[in-house]
Amino acid sequence: MGGLFIAIVARELRLALRHGADTLGSVLFFVLAGALFPLALGPSPELLRHMAPGVIWVCALLAALLPLDRLFGSELEDGSLDQLLLLGLPPSLVALAKMAAHWLTTGVPLLVAAVPMAIMLGLPPAALPVLMAGLVPGTIVLSLVGGMAASVVLGARRGGVLLPLLVLPLVTPALIFGAAAVDSARTGLPFAPDLELLMAFMAGALPLCPLAGGAGLRAAAE
Repeated sequence: MGGLFIAIVARELRLALRHGADTLGSVLFFVLAGALFPLALGPSPELLRHMAPGVIWVCALLAALLPLDRLFGSELEDGSLDQLLLLGLPPSLVALAKMAAHWLTTGVPLLVAAVPMAIMLGLPPAALPVLMAGLVPGTIVLSLVGGMAASVVLGARRGGVLLPLLVLPLVTPALIFGAAAVDSARTGLPFAPDLELLMAFMAGALPLCPLAGGAGLRAAAE
C-alpha cells in the first residue's frame, strides 16, 4: 500500500514537471502580487515592514488556490480517477497523495519565493526564520484544505466558483496565526504561541482533510 501511495505521488510530480504551467503561474502570481503591494501602499519603509507578514501570507494563499480547480478535474474527465480508485488504495490515501503532490509542486516553490519577497518588503532578518517556520505548516494546511475542497466540489456545476468560497473561510485562521507570529517576531514579542496554534491546525487537518477528500472522490466517481 505504501508503494502505491509513493507511485501516485511520483506520477503527479512527473505530470507537474511535464506541464509546469500551474507551478510557474502560481509562483509568478505570488511574486507579481507581492511586488505590486509597495505601489499601492506607498514608499514608506515602516509601513511596508508592518504590512509584510500579511502581504506574504495573503499572496501565498491566493497563489495556492490557482491550481486547485484542476487538482482532480482532469482525472475525472479522462477516467484516470476511476483507475486510481481501483488500484486498491483507500480513497482517502488517493486524496492525500494528490494533496502531497500539490504541496511539493506549489507549496515548496512558494517557500523559496517567500524569502526574496520578504527582503524586498523590508522584513527584518531576525523575522525570516519565523516566517519560514510558519509557512511550512501553513502551506501544508493550504494544500490539505484546498485538496479537500477541490474533491468536495468535484463534478459540481460552477465548481471553480464554489472552491474559493469553501477554502477561504477554512484557511483564514492559519493565515492569522502565521502573520501574527511574524509580526510578533518583528516587534520583539513572543511568537511561539502563534506557531503552536498553526501547528495544531495542521495536526487537525492532516487526518481530517484526506478523509473528507476521499469521501468526495468516492461520491464523484459514483
